[in-house]
Amino acid sequence: MLTAVQIKTLKPREKAYKVADGAGLYLLVNPNGSLLWRVKFRFHGIEKKMALGRYPDMSLREAREKRDEAREYLEQGVDPVAHRKQERLKAEAAARTTFRVVADEFIAKMEIEGKAPATLKKMRWFRDVLDPKIGNRPIKDITAHELLRALKRFEQKEHYESATRARAFSGRVFRYAVATLRAQHNPADILRGALVSPKVKHHAAILKPEKVGELLRAIDGYGGRIETRFALQLAPHVYLRPGELRKAKWDEIDFEAAIWRVPAERTKMRKPHVFPLSKQSLNLLQDLRALGNRGDYLFPANSSWLKPICENTLNIAIRRMGFTSSEMTSHGFRSTASTLLNESGLWHPDAIERSLAHRERDSVRAAYHRGAHWDERVRMAQWWSNYLCRLRDGAEVIHPMFGT
Repeated sequence: MLTAVQIKTLKPREKAYKVADGAGLYLLVNPNGSLLWRVKFRFHGIEKKMALGRYPDMSLREAREKRDEAREYLEQGVDPVAHRKQERLKAEAAARTTFRVVADEFIAKMEIEGKAPATLKKMRWFRDVLDPKIGNRPIKDITAHELLRALKRFEQKEHYESATRARAFSGRVFRYAVATLRAQHNPADILRGALVSPKVKHHAAILKPEKVGELLRAIDGYGGRIETRFALQLAPHVYLRPGELRKAKWDEIDFEAAIWRVPAERTKMRKPHVFPLSKQSLNLLQDLRALGNRGDYLFPANSSWLKPICENTLNIAIRRMGFTSSEMTSHGFRSTASTLLNESGLWHPDAIERSLAHRERDSVRAAYHRGAHWDERVRMAQWWSNYLCRLRDGAEVIHPMFGT
């Protein structure tokens, strides 16, 4: 049997040679001076060899332990070389199915399916913040405890809504992993109710008719960039989502048919939205077009006509007019329209919901109402613009007519 002292005295020769230790273990001494541990054995009568490591990285004692481990597999009727290869493949597969890898694949799938750039950006952000804790872990091995610890980082900073959304995102990634046979369970489901429920925040909006009139007068007197003023003037009439409004393009406006077609890729529900335009809206759009701005956008950025105004432009303008963030936001025009149209009691709730492009959760009902209420929506758009003009002029104020 070899000793540590003997190993140190081994010298290279012109050809590689072996120095036996015992029970199949030996050192291969190469001409370049490297010393490699090998073990030979017979499996089903066939002689095989298995590399163990390099000396002195692997000591004599460690080499003997590896040899004994290989012999234990032989006694169980298992080829140690094949077993090690299988374990290596499993490790490589695990490395290819970490949370990070599966999350990237899931986000790529969502992009192909047409999710909005803003949605994909949020997904990537959640992936990045979860990455330090579970990103390199094989997704099938991640426990609910590990995921909870990662999510608690948000709660420690009192970012309760972010924690809830991160759990929802991770849950979608785990469900995708289960569906693609790379995990057996979804630990995010177990954590339902484990996180602090965030307080629901609504977009600030002016809901009192007299105050709406004050806002409209302030908009008409806005002294900033003229394109921003037009955007603010249009916003209460069409009550589109801020992103749908600020990224609007001229080819979406049909002046003859008096409609605005918002393409699916820019709507929250990923479905095209058609909005009927009142006379006031059409007049504003015609005046805006008369400015003769270059490019496709109704509201081009000040720095480049190839880009739309940024997402904060309208909110900043509202602040400049004296309305605080707790009073009014650019998204608040939708709440204003929804509240006052419903309070009028003149319009069917489904017509209002369709104008707001809200999703109908009942698929049968959605199919039925896809083309319904259009005539009513056309009348409602004109009535609403007329009503806004009266509020702006300080005239008629409606009162709720519930049950009408």
